[in-house]
Amino acid sequence: MSPTSPRRPRTPTPRSATTRAPHEVRILGGQWKRSKLPVADLPGLRPTPSRVRETLFNWLGQDLTGLRCIDAFAGTGALGLEAASRGAGEVVMVEQAPALIASLQAICGRLKATAVRVERSDGLAALKQRAGQGWDVVFLDPPFEAEAVFLPALQAAAAAIGPQGLVYLEAARPWTDEELAPLGLQLRRHARAGAVAFHLLEPAGR
Repeated sequence: MSPTSPRRPRTPTPRSATTRAPHEVRILGGQWKRSKLPVADLPGLRPTPSRVRETLFNWLGQDLTGLRCIDAFAGTGALGLEAASRGAGEVVMVEQAPALIASLQAICGRLKATAVRVERSDGLAALKQRAGQGWDVVFLDPPFEAEAVFLPALQAAAAAIGPQGLVYLEAARPWTDEELAPLGLQLRRHARAGAVAFHLLEPAGR
Protein backbone atom coordinates (compact mmCIF):
# COMPACT_ATOMS: atom_id res chain seq x y z
CA MET A 1 0.00 0.00 0.00
CA SER A 2 1.45 3.40 -0.97
CA PRO A 3 1.61 6.23 1.60
CA THR A 4 -1.12 8.18 -0.24
CA SER A 5 -3.53 5.29 -0.64
CA PRO A 6 -6.69 5.57 1.41
CA ARG A 7 -6.88 3.10 4.26
CA ARG A 8 -9.32 0.28 3.79
CA PRO A 9 -10.98 -1.40 6.74
CA ARG A 10 -9.29 -4.66 7.63
CA THR A 11 -11.29 -7.78 7.02
CA PRO A 12 -11.04 -10.10 10.01
CA THR A 13 -9.06 -13.21 9.15
CA PRO A 14 -10.29 -16.55 10.47
CA ARG A 15 -8.12 -17.92 13.26
CA SER A 16 -7.46 -21.10 11.30
CA ALA A 17 -5.84 -19.05 8.54
CA THR A 18 -3.59 -17.11 10.88
CA THR A 19 -2.51 -19.97 13.12
CA ARG A 20 0.43 -21.77 11.59
CA ALA A 21 2.53 -24.59 12.90
CA PRO A 22 6.10 -23.53 13.66
CA HIS A 23 8.66 -24.55 11.04
CA GLU A 24 10.76 -26.11 13.78
CA VAL A 25 10.66 -27.01 17.44
CA ARG A 26 13.54 -27.65 19.81
CA ILE A 27 14.32 -30.47 22.20
CA LEU A 28 14.08 -28.96 25.65
CA GLY A 29 16.31 -31.14 27.82
CA GLY A 30 18.86 -33.92 28.05
CA GLN A 31 21.85 -34.62 25.84
CA TRP A 32 20.26 -33.10 22.72
CA LYS A 33 18.91 -29.98 24.40
CA ARG A 34 18.26 -27.14 21.91
CA SER A 35 18.52 -29.49 18.89
CA LYS A 36 16.09 -28.42 16.18
CA LEU A 37 13.33 -30.65 14.82
CA PRO A 38 11.73 -29.60 11.52
CA VAL A 39 7.94 -29.31 11.34
CA ALA A 40 6.47 -30.14 7.95
CA ASP A 41 3.43 -28.22 6.71
CA LEU A 42 1.07 -31.20 6.68
CA PRO A 43 -2.63 -31.41 7.58
CA GLY A 44 -3.17 -32.52 11.16
CA LEU A 45 0.50 -32.20 12.14
CA ARG A 46 0.52 -30.36 15.45
CA PRO A 47 3.72 -30.63 17.49
CA THR A 48 3.27 -30.69 21.25
CA PRO A 49 3.83 -27.11 22.47
CA SER A 50 7.07 -26.45 24.31
CA ARG A 51 5.40 -25.49 27.58
CA VAL A 52 3.34 -28.69 27.49
CA ARG A 53 6.44 -30.80 26.91
CA GLU A 54 8.23 -28.99 29.71
CA THR A 55 5.39 -29.78 32.12
CA LEU A 56 5.14 -33.38 30.94
CA PHE A 57 8.82 -34.08 31.53
CA ASN A 58 8.65 -32.40 34.91
CA TRP A 59 5.94 -34.96 35.69
CA LEU A 60 7.87 -37.88 34.25
CA GLY A 61 11.22 -36.75 35.63
CA GLN A 62 14.24 -35.44 33.79
CA ASP A 63 16.14 -38.74 34.00
CA LEU A 64 14.41 -41.54 32.08
CA THR A 65 17.46 -43.81 32.00
CA GLY A 66 16.59 -47.28 30.79
CA LEU A 67 12.87 -46.71 30.25
CA ARG A 68 11.10 -48.25 27.24
CA CYS A 69 8.82 -45.81 25.44
CA ILE A 70 6.46 -45.82 22.47
CA ASP A 71 5.59 -42.60 20.63
CA ALA A 72 2.55 -44.03 18.84
CA PHE A 73 1.69 -41.01 16.65
CA ALA A 74 5.19 -39.61 16.31
CA GLY A 75 4.74 -36.76 13.81
CA THR A 76 7.77 -34.52 14.39
CA GLY A 77 9.17 -36.97 16.95
CA ALA A 78 9.26 -34.31 19.67
CA LEU A 79 7.91 -36.55 22.43
CA GLY A 80 9.94 -39.66 21.63
CA LEU A 81 13.14 -37.71 21.10
CA GLU A 82 12.66 -35.77 24.35
CA ALA A 83 12.46 -39.15 26.11
CA ALA A 84 15.55 -40.49 24.33
CA SER A 85 17.44 -37.27 25.05
CA ARG A 86 16.79 -37.91 28.73
CA GLY A 87 18.24 -41.41 28.61
CA ALA A 88 15.33 -43.71 27.66
CA GLY A 89 16.80 -47.09 26.79
CA GLU A 90 14.41 -47.88 23.93
CA VAL A 91 12.11 -45.56 22.02
CA VAL A 92 9.85 -46.70 19.19
CA MET A 93 8.47 -43.84 17.09
CA VAL A 94 5.51 -44.95 14.96
CA GLU A 95 4.47 -42.95 11.91
CA GLN A 96 2.65 -43.57 8.61
CA ALA A 97 3.39 -40.52 6.45
CA PRO A 98 6.42 -41.21 4.18
CA ALA A 99 7.68 -37.61 4.41
CA LEU A 100 7.61 -37.71 8.20
CA ILE A 101 9.28 -41.12 8.32
CA ALA A 102 12.12 -39.81 6.15
CA SER A 103 12.45 -36.75 8.39
CA LEU A 104 12.49 -38.84 11.57
CA GLN A 105 15.13 -41.17 10.15
CA ALA A 106 17.28 -38.22 9.12
CA ILE A 107 16.99 -36.65 12.59
CA CYS A 108 17.91 -39.93 14.29
CA GLY A 109 20.94 -40.22 12.03
CA ARG A 110 22.04 -36.68 12.77
CA LEU A 111 21.66 -37.12 16.52
CA LYS A 112 23.15 -40.64 16.46
CA ALA A 113 20.03 -41.72 18.33
CA THR A 114 20.86 -45.42 18.55
CA ALA A 115 18.15 -46.12 21.14
CA VAL A 116 15.42 -44.86 18.79
CA ARG A 117 13.69 -46.95 16.15
CA VAL A 118 11.37 -45.42 13.54
CA GLU A 119 8.57 -47.81 12.60
CA ARG A 120 6.30 -47.33 9.61
CA SER A 121 2.90 -48.39 10.85
CA ASP A 122 -0.48 -47.25 12.07
CA GLY A 123 -0.14 -46.13 15.69
CA LEU A 124 -3.15 -48.11 16.87
CA ALA A 125 -2.00 -51.31 15.18
CA ALA A 126 1.51 -50.89 16.58
CA LEU A 127 0.13 -50.60 20.11
CA LYS A 128 -2.11 -53.63 19.72
CA GLN A 129 0.91 -55.68 18.63
CA ARG A 130 2.65 -54.78 21.89
CA ALA A 131 -0.08 -55.89 24.30
CA GLY A 132 1.37 -57.51 27.40
CA GLN A 133 4.92 -56.34 26.73
CA GLY A 134 5.18 -54.12 29.81
CA TRP A 135 6.30 -50.83 28.27
CA ASP A 136 7.14 -48.00 30.64
CA VAL A 137 5.65 -44.99 28.82
CA VAL A 138 3.26 -44.71 25.89
CA PHE A 139 2.84 -41.28 24.30
CA LEU A 140 -0.57 -40.73 22.63
CA ASP A 141 -0.91 -37.56 20.57
CA PRO A 142 -3.20 -38.38 17.62
CA PRO A 143 -4.57 -35.64 15.34
CA PHE A 144 -7.36 -33.97 17.30
CA GLU A 145 -9.80 -34.43 14.43
CA ALA A 146 -9.33 -38.22 14.54
CA GLU A 147 -11.81 -38.56 17.42
CA ALA A 148 -12.58 -42.22 16.71
CA VAL A 149 -8.95 -43.16 17.41
CA PHE A 150 -8.72 -41.94 21.00
CA LEU A 151 -10.74 -44.62 22.78
CA PRO A 152 -9.17 -47.67 21.05
CA ALA A 153 -5.72 -46.09 21.34
CA LEU A 154 -6.18 -45.69 25.09
CA GLN A 155 -7.37 -49.31 25.34
CA ALA A 156 -4.33 -50.53 23.41
CA ALA A 157 -1.94 -48.34 25.41
CA ALA A 158 -3.37 -49.65 28.69
CA ALA A 159 -2.69 -53.20 27.49
CA ALA A 160 0.85 -52.35 26.36
CA ILE A 161 2.17 -50.83 29.61
CA GLY A 162 3.35 -52.69 32.68
CA PRO A 163 1.95 -52.34 36.23
CA GLN A 164 4.19 -49.31 36.83
CA GLY A 165 3.75 -47.93 33.31
CA LEU A 166 2.32 -44.55 32.32
CA VAL A 167 0.29 -43.26 29.38
CA TYR A 168 0.56 -39.67 28.20
CA LEU A 169 -2.58 -38.42 26.44
CA GLU A 170 -2.90 -35.16 24.54
CA ALA A 171 -6.39 -34.23 23.39
CA ALA A 172 -8.70 -31.37 22.52
CA ARG A 173 -10.71 -31.90 25.72
CA PRO A 174 -10.09 -33.23 29.21
CA TRP A 175 -10.71 -36.92 29.89
CA THR A 176 -12.24 -37.86 33.24
CA ASP A 177 -11.64 -40.75 35.63
CA GLU A 178 -15.18 -41.91 34.88
CA GLU A 179 -14.31 -42.30 31.18
CA LEU A 180 -10.93 -43.88 31.89
CA ALA A 181 -12.01 -46.41 34.53
CA PRO A 182 -13.52 -48.92 32.04
CA LEU A 183 -10.14 -48.90 30.25
CA GLY A 184 -8.28 -49.75 33.44
CA LEU A 185 -6.70 -46.30 33.67
CA GLN A 186 -6.91 -43.34 36.03
CA LEU A 187 -5.64 -39.77 36.07
CA ARG A 188 -2.30 -39.17 37.73
CA ARG A 189 -1.78 -35.58 36.58
CA HIS A 190 -3.60 -33.37 34.11
CA ALA A 191 -3.54 -29.77 32.93
CA ARG A 192 -4.57 -27.50 30.09
CA ALA A 193 -2.60 -25.10 27.92
CA GLY A 194 -4.71 -23.14 25.47
CA ALA A 195 -6.53 -25.60 23.23
CA VAL A 196 -4.50 -28.57 24.49
CA ALA A 197 -5.68 -30.81 27.35
CA PHE A 198 -2.90 -33.13 28.48
CA HIS A 199 -2.95 -36.00 30.91
CA LEU A 200 -0.60 -38.45 32.58
CA LEU A 201 -2.44 -41.71 33.21
CA GLU A 202 -1.61 -44.80 35.26
CA PRO A 203 -3.22 -48.21 35.79
CA ALA A 204 -6.39 -47.92 37.85
CA GLY A 205 -6.04 -48.73 41.53
CA ARG A 206 -2.31 -48.15 41.67
